[in-house]
Amino acid sequence: MAEEVKTLKTPTVTLNADDMQTAGLHFGHSVSKLHPKMKQFVSGIKNNVHIIDLEKTAKEFEHALKFISRLAAEGKTLLVVGTKIQMKEMARTIAQDVSMPYVVERWLGGTITNFETISARVSYYKELETKKATGGLEKYTKKERLLFDRELENLKKKFEGIKHMSKLPDAVLILDVKKDIACAREAKRRGITIVGVTDTNIDPTIVNYPIPANDDAMSSVRYILEKVKETILSAK
Repeated sequence: MAEEVKTLKTPTVTLNADDMQTAGLHFGHSVSKLHPKMKQFVSGIKNNVHIIDLEKTAKEFEHALKFISRLAAEGKTLLVVGTKIQMKEMARTIAQDVSMPYVVERWLGGTITNFETISARVSYYKELETKKATGGLEKYTKKERLLFDRELENLKKKFEGIKHMSKLPDAVLILDVKKDIACAREAKRRGITIVGVTDTNIDPTIVNYPIPANDDAMSSVRYILEKVKETILSAK
């Protein structure tokens, strides 16, 4: 149970049971939605909702943070993926704070498995952005400039977070594996390490480093992201 969880430490980050419980990491989904492979991380049921064992969450999260720490220390890239509406701004902000790429809009098929094509679109976006900033679009008519502006807005929405990602990421952090299962599948196909928040309705074996926790509550995801941020900033 949460009260029995000992404080665990990564090289620089402390995981505290009380803080995790306050943030609501332990609340899973209703009992009818349990994925069989998540049973090992469940400690009980309350009001027809599975309760995640925070002692196990802490241990798994520690493993994930140690991996992320090594990754950051080696100057490698962690792609943060969080397309759930209520998590977008939080994911974007944390990723920007640690200078890591991110995807917070709809996952574009092929972002990983067809990276060359995606990169070509990103290059076009950057080129168009530069032209606008330097007056290169002024030679066009007002109507044409309006069309370019609309195109730029669309490209920005799709590619802003990966604008500076010149190669495939070394790992991905998925905040809702069920919603962004396409990302997980692409990463798996390319042999890219996956760190993922796994609620009780998710198969934890899909990812390399599962973090058994509530993936719906903003407080839960914020706690996880803040610990990831601390870890990366300390390792760099």
